Amino acid sequence: MIVAHKIAPAPNNQQATYFAKAAWKADHNLPKPSQQSLRRQLNAIKREQFPWMLEGSKNAPQMAIIQLAAACKVSEVPQEGGG
Repeated sequence: MIVAHKIAPAPNNQQATYFAKAAWKADHNLPKPSQQSLRRQLNAIKREQFPWMLEGSKNAPQMAIIQLAAACKVSEVPQEGGG
């Protein structure tokens, strides 16, 4: 037997308005950057703007870029209503 609580938010009008303003809306018209383009952009600016990045391992920024690209792919969920 699986026991679980089902909780549904019931915001009032003021809360619903706030949630609508604060919610991040994906703009599907914007191009999603590829890992390669993100790496190129970072490599172009890191010597000037982030020289401390050269002192450590390249693994940390590389994994951040990989995870960002994965997050962009996950966020491409169809909108409600078939959009």
